[in-house]
Amino acid sequence: MDYNKTVHLPETDFPMRAGLPKREPDMLGAMYEKDLYHKMVKRNEGKPTFILHDGPPYANGNIHIGTALNKILKDIIVKSKNMMGFCAPYVPGWDTHGLPIESAILKDKKVKREELTTAEFRDKCREYALSFVDKQREQFQRLGVLGEWDDPYLTLKPEFEARQIEVFGQMAEKGLIYKGMKPVYWCPHDQTALAEAEIEYADDPCTTLFVKFLVRDDKGKLAQYADLSKTFFVIWTTTPWTIPGNMAICVNAGFDYVLLKAPNGETYILAEELAPSVCKAAGIDFAACTVLAKLKGDQFELMTAKHPLFDRESVLLCGDHVTLDAGTGCVHTAPGFGADDFNICRQYDQEGLTHIGTPVPVNAKGVMTDERYNGQFYAKGNDLVVEDLEKEGFLLAKENITHSYPHCWRCKHPIIYRATEQWFCSVDAIKQAAVDACEDIRWKPDWGKERMISMISERNDWCISRQRVWGVPIPIFYCDDCGADIVTPETIARVAELFRAHGSNVWFDREAKDLLPEGFVCPKCGKAHFSKETDIMDVWFDSGSTWAAVCEERDYLKYPADLYLEGGDQYRGWFQSSMLTSIATNGVAPYKQIVTHGWTVDGEGKAMHKSLGNAVGPEEVIKDYGADMLRLWVSSADYTQDMRISGEIMKQLSQAYLKIRNTARYMLGNLAGFDPDRDMVAYDKLAELDKFALHGFNALVKTVREAYDRYEFHAVYRAVYNFCVIDMSNLYLDVIKDRLYCGEEADRRSAQTALYLILDGMTRLIAPILAFTSDEIWAAMPHAKADNGESVVLNDMPDYRAELALSEADEVRWGLLISVRDAVNKALENARAAGVFKKAQDTEVTLSVEGEKDAEFLRGVDLAALCIVSKVTVTTEAVEGEKAEDCLVPCTIAVKLSEAPKCVRCWNHDEHVGEDGAHPELCPRCAGVVGKMG
Repeated sequence: MDYNKTVHLPETDFPMRAGLPKREPDMLGAMYEKDLYHKMVKRNEGKPTFILHDGPPYANGNIHIGTALNKILKDIIVKSKNMMGFCAPYVPGWDTHGLPIESAILKDKKVKREELTTAEFRDKCREYALSFVDKQREQFQRLGVLGEWDDPYLTLKPEFEARQIEVFGQMAEKGLIYKGMKPVYWCPHDQTALAEAEIEYADDPCTTLFVKFLVRDDKGKLAQYADLSKTFFVIWTTTPWTIPGNMAICVNAGFDYVLLKAPNGETYILAEELAPSVCKAAGIDFAACTVLAKLKGDQFELMTAKHPLFDRESVLLCGDHVTLDAGTGCVHTAPGFGADDFNICRQYDQEGLTHIGTPVPVNAKGVMTDERYNGQFYAKGNDLVVEDLEKEGFLLAKENITHSYPHCWRCKHPIIYRATEQWFCSVDAIKQAAVDACEDIRWKPDWGKERMISMISERNDWCISRQRVWGVPIPIFYCDDCGADIVTPETIARVAELFRAHGSNVWFDREAKDLLPEGFVCPKCGKAHFSKETDIMDVWFDSGSTWAAVCEERDYLKYPADLYLEGGDQYRGWFQSSMLTSIATNGVAPYKQIVTHGWTVDGEGKAMHKSLGNAVGPEEVIKDYGADMLRLWVSSADYTQDMRISGEIMKQLSQAYLKIRNTARYMLGNLAGFDPDRDMVAYDKLAELDKFALHGFNALVKTVREAYDRYEFHAVYRAVYNFCVIDMSNLYLDVIKDRLYCGEEADRRSAQTALYLILDGMTRLIAPILAFTSDEIWAAMPHAKADNGESVVLNDMPDYRAELALSEADEVRWGLLISVRDAVNKALENARAAGVFKKAQDTEVTLSVEGEKDAEFLRGVDLAALCIVSKVTVTTEAVEGEKAEDCLVPCTIAVKLSEAPKCVRCWNHDEHVGEDGAHPELCPRCAGVVGKMG
């Protein structure tokens, strides 16, 4: 008789097959065929809502590992919330306007821009954006991300554009929108203004200059100290091309300045503290110089100096922005090329002390327009200015350095500061309210709060106009008769109505009069001749309006949203633009919590670039390992830090995944024939070890639920992995094999009850992370009638159950027993290494303890079953063996080969084998079980 196949499920019948990556697409198709997302949300109708509002990725390329990280994190949260008592819909979205899409269309040789109307060109942009929406949607879905993919929000949808216009109108009505001339970030390559969020910094080589400006009018204060024909204010600049725009020199009223006479007979006016470093740069022996006088900065106010290259004067101004960090203490001031320069010159002009104005001798293409360098690109102008200053004797010194310089985040070219007329949002008016709102927001990590407050506090007014066409038009009209800018509640309502019905192309298709309310006249002059603004809105205004166009518009969502989750760069991007528009219109933040993830880097912590060959694409990981492995990677480390990924990391992680998967697979294999509604054993009738296993699982449930609540998914991963390795594989599953395969029916059902409860609960716990694996387990395992067998995500996550927790005394007791088991295992390993035996079941173990109390405690336990040996003898007598150093029960352990006969069914050695005449090869326990089986 073959006794060993009475319970075993044949390996080939195991439902969890290998090759999951290849089967994931079919499983994904089934998820959408079942309409799993809508079922998941619908079953929670009436429960408290939780809204994670999706930050829109840009629709102009395939997803990368960073966007995969972002979407998987969001999916984990949405699924966990839906399984933990919330109705948590997820509406994905896309940012679909902007310069990169426009540039991509212009590069298409088949598109002839000059032959297309603006509306036709915009249609091309729309088609391009929608094509990448479709591509990215498919790629996000492949990650196992569930969401409202059939109805996402798109910033190009007419209803979105209409709502954005209404947000703009509310801000305009409150006086927060204005047109002004001031320096802004300007991209000569793309010929448009940029916002702070569209700037990135990179190292650029540059030539720094120390330039001499001859004193012209000293207001009668300097001639007594020096020869004015040889006295110069010395400025310092890293942008020589801006020298033609110089209209002033700024000093700090409170600083000490010296008139420093050099050995060459020239006198230089410098900040006293910086004089030695300037002399060093110019190759002048500072010790050989003479200080002719020392004056406070305010003594120079409204003096004038001769411009070194043009026949005009530069006026001396006092400004607090002048520091002693670098340079000369005399700051080159070109109001058309810098914010501080612009502000100080405007201040003096407004006070009537000067008439500087704002000359901007560089055009939109970055070409210089002054009378000397007209037609030169500003970068070429750099070299020409340096050459001329040197030739005419006004260059005191020059140095070649590398400095961090702003670049356009789209085209990657250097930008310039350039004063132009633009539309702005007044941040100063709402700044304090935005800062105050940060106090009521929960931040993860905590430093997010200070970062946001700092960025809001330090930012300038928001330049919201762009000189492009692919975007939402700025809904401003101009009166052709009196020149008034017109934006009223009536005009906004009419434009929004037209956009909602026809989309924003209507702005370019129709004349101004056809976009205005019927019979509309200029509020200022009463005339009815109008033109319309040609600029579009900054795309950050688009995405910054999603709280209104999505959360407020869809009745199953809510505003403010519960959570925004994006990368750390969004503190100056989407987090901030959303905050500003929401505060401006409603006085509240659009979110209750911000969670930030770090960057994705290679295995050595370096930024990933295709040119370096260290970039890891999500499609590569999915091809080699499957989407679940990518999801496990997302959960494996603290995502608030930079996330490392490499082939080696994924290989190591695959071993952890297999441990979790194989643990589940083993449990599944031993639930064959188990019906939870029929075979479940009541808790009070479970075997002691099964209760201990459920106690450990119950602790896991508590840990995992708390970790999900904190959005700490690495804690979920670590807890589940440790439970599978330590609690299950190394202990419980090892010990119960004998009961499962050879024990009485009641013993087996007790173990299966614990296995079922643990597998059922563990599958639910990992479902938000391992989307495919959990559904595969769920499809293969038995279910109670009360459960939804269609998918694990259509069920609740297990709750912590106090009745499953062992008493404190029982916890201590099990702690002692596990310690003894570990000590025995160590002694067994040493004996195996010494060649005493090959299989632990062939051994007998003797435990020598110090007192009768310990002996009595251990004799009350089936230690042979716990330690998986044939026999354990507990004695207080001394034995020759291995002293257990770390055991909580002090003991000496002796291991020897058993001399008793071996039961061919359970493989344990027992002196009573053969006593049952009907089964001469079996021990009494196995003979009894087989006898009952007939």
